[in-house]
Amino acid sequence: MMLAMTLHAPGQPLVMADLPMPKPQAHEVLLQVLACGVCRTDLHIVDGDLPPRHAGIVPGHEVVGRVVAMGALVSGFETGSRVGVPWLGGTCGHCAYCADGRENLCDTPVFTGYDRHGGFAQYTVADARFCFALPGPYDDVHAAPLLCAGLIGYRAYHLSGVTGSMRLGLYGFGAAAHIICQVALAEGRHVYAFTRPGDSQSQRFALQLGACWAGSSDERPDVALDAALIFAPVGALVPAALRATRKGGVVVCAGIHMSDIPAFPYALLWGERSVRSVANLTRQDGDAFFSLIARHPVRTHVSPFPLAQANRAIAALRAGLIDGAAVLVP
Repeated sequence: MMLAMTLHAPGQPLVMADLPMPKPQAHEVLLQVLACGVCRTDLHIVDGDLPPRHAGIVPGHEVVGRVVAMGALVSGFETGSRVGVPWLGGTCGHCAYCADGRENLCDTPVFTGYDRHGGFAQYTVADARFCFALPGPYDDVHAAPLLCAGLIGYRAYHLSGVTGSMRLGLYGFGAAAHIICQVALAEGRHVYAFTRPGDSQSQRFALQLGACWAGSSDERPDVALDAALIFAPVGALVPAALRATRKGGVVVCAGIHMSDIPAFPYALLWGERSVRSVANLTRQDGDAFFSLIARHPVRTHVSPFPLAQANRAIAALRAGLIDGAAVLVP
């Protein structure tokens, strides 16, 4: 048996439960969970913003684990290997999107902590084909946010098309933004951080990391942005970001859930501005991201919580009280 935090219905607190020890199937690894980040998507699942899939699900998709057993067809890992488990836990491999190299859009995906049990537990199983070897310099707790905040942030950053010394806006300065801020600065971009109105703590945090400007989301810097990434799940930020972005600029919505986008005048979009979304990730994103932070190391800022305090960690995330990322440590 093992201990796990389970969600029985949206809107209810997670409940500690004794669950049977999982057994790995042919392509799976059994992992002892060393750390698991608490992502905003976990909050959307707990709060019911995303439709429930399975009663009693174990959330958590920023999993750092050590392999304790393997299925017969696993390759690339061995017992004792430290691996990371991301949000995308499996795909069909044969739909039009998978065949076209866009597995992030698979018609029948499997998501960690949503379709299958995740890392808010002492042990979990994962499809080894969708796991990543983790870079050595990051300890377990500091590696956990890389597996979603880092990966989704990287995909959004890549889709923005920023190069050289372009100006990049980050709306919502939490786990993903604080990682991508460091990557962007290392590559020579100028970073502008937008936070909740009155959130001086996050603004100070952004400036400490090297942002050249930090202010409220209802403010605009004196210069136009070349691109903006929206990490906060607030639809009203889309027209706000368009107002702050130059002609030809790109606004990327990086969350899996967002409140409704209000109507806005066509003039905000005109001038060949574009708005696009990010859906999940690909394994190629993971390879590219981990290669990038090998060249430009980042420092993840974390607030560790014991597994039993998962509800407290989620409440702190909901209230915007976390600089960086919350991480559960079984």
